[in-house]
Amino acid sequence: MSLAEKKSILIRLPESLWADIKRWADDDLRSVNAQIEFLLRESVRRRKRQAEPPPDLDDEQPEP
Repeated sequence: MSLAEKKSILIRLPESLWADIKRWADDDLRSVNAQIEFLLRESVRRRKRQAEPPPDLDDEQPEP
């Protein structure tokens, strides 16, 4: 995804949260911006997975 395809936003964070994200980003060799994007993507991915309906158990064949 190119920079032109990304939405720029301003975000205000408490200093302590920013410091925690900065340390985590440094550990993962990412910028703070990339770390925040990673965390948001992971959160959205998990939320989508939780929203998926469970598999239909009626379709399963019983074991003999």
